[in-house]
Amino acid sequence: MANKIIMPKLSPTMEEGQLSRWLKAEGDEIEANETIAEVDTDKATMEMTSLEAGTLLKIIVPGGEVAKLGQTIGIIGNKGEDFSAILDEATAASNGNGSAQSPEPKVQGQEETPKAEEKKDDQKAEVAETAGRSYDDQRPEAKADAENQTPKIEAQSSSERLIVSPIAARMAAENGVDLKAVKGSGPNGRIIKRDIESAISNSKIQIPDSEISETAPSFAASSVQGASAFREETTSKMRQVIASRLAESIGPIPTFYLTVEIEMDAALEFRKQINAGIDEKDKVSVNDIIVKVTAQALTKHAWANASYQGKTVRFYEDADIGVAVAIEDGLITPVIRAANRKGIVEISKEIKEKAGRAREKKLLPEEYTGATFSISNLGMFGIKEFTAIINPPEAGIFAIGAAAPTAVVRNGEIVIRNIMSVTMSCDHRVIDGATGAKFLQTFKQMLENPILMLM
Repeated sequence: MANKIIMPKLSPTMEEGQLSRWLKAEGDEIEANETIAEVDTDKATMEMTSLEAGTLLKIIVPGGEVAKLGQTIGIIGNKGEDFSAILDEATAASNGNGSAQSPEPKVQGQEETPKAEEKKDDQKAEVAETAGRSYDDQRPEAKADAENQTPKIEAQSSSERLIVSPIAARMAAENGVDLKAVKGSGPNGRIIKRDIESAISNSKIQIPDSEISETAPSFAASSVQGASAFREETTSKMRQVIASRLAESIGPIPTFYLTVEIEMDAALEFRKQINAGIDEKDKVSVNDIIVKVTAQALTKHAWANASYQGKTVRFYEDADIGVAVAIEDGLITPVIRAANRKGIVEISKEIKEKAGRAREKKLLPEEYTGATFSISNLGMFGIKEFTAIINPPEAGIFAIGAAAPTAVVRNGEIVIRNIMSVTMSCDHRVIDGATGAKFLQTFKQMLENPILMLM
């Protein structure tokens, strides 16, 4: 019996998802619990599995399109059975809520139109890319392109919406490829891996000096007048959630800020001693030490490791530290659970592993939600001091600046010390001024005297 494939809830804050790509094409056999598609949620690319075995009879929402929770995105059943009733229902529902139009229903026994065959080719191409091969390379027109060695790169209109697979987006960023100049060969013009590879190959073609001189820019006075041209791109789900969460934080949460300067010379020497005795791949960073010290200090100040719950305040037994990681679509905070119980090397390995998967949008929801306190470090970018916005329902967040050599007065003499500025954003409903100051004092003492972490 034919059944609906609906868009599942793959993360706590998910309201809709974008079908990154189908891993199965219409007519393919599917086993129960087999992965059939990848879905871009607000924070990660998640795998969607089938709840039953059967044949993928129809793809209603193609790759690159967005579907709301519970919306029918496909149909599964026995090969050859009639699914027109389910398709009609899904089409009516789609038209009713303003979502993308469903494909035209295919009459049983009717031959596929060239357009349908082309669409299936695109779906197979996406599956082939996952397996490390190109389906389009087998088609006559692809062979002709290969013989002529002229990759197809066409400019897209600024009014068009760019649909890019995660791996293609990452490759484009790493190689300086302008996505607007790339013609996608995936479903609905989706830009996929092989499109970026072609663009990179094309950019390496040498231009003769004669052509360069002929196309030299003119320095004549410009005749352009009026306002600048512009383009608009649909915001990603991640960026929409970030905007919503930050608006939720800065509005209703009464926030105040505390800043302290910390001498980091002892912490830097402590790091040097740790790294001297471990493998190169396991080297720890200053941020790893900061995460450990923050967790240790939180266990000594219960009100800093708490959250406001309306009529109650929730106190946490362990310090689950959220570490802000910048990725292509915005910001995500992988959580180091019970960081107060873990060693610095273990914390370092976990941050590296989760940060890597965060950039690939492969983190599970439980791996980036539920922190009790967060850390945002911009010191590696040379930022000296800044303020960070609290991530509800946490009561505080650290904004870590760069540790820089600074002239200070010690015992009546001017000496050079590595000074780091730390600003704590506090939720005044939980953390009072004195409470936050005492917590920062403990944090400062531990960084300036790392031996205190053992006490």
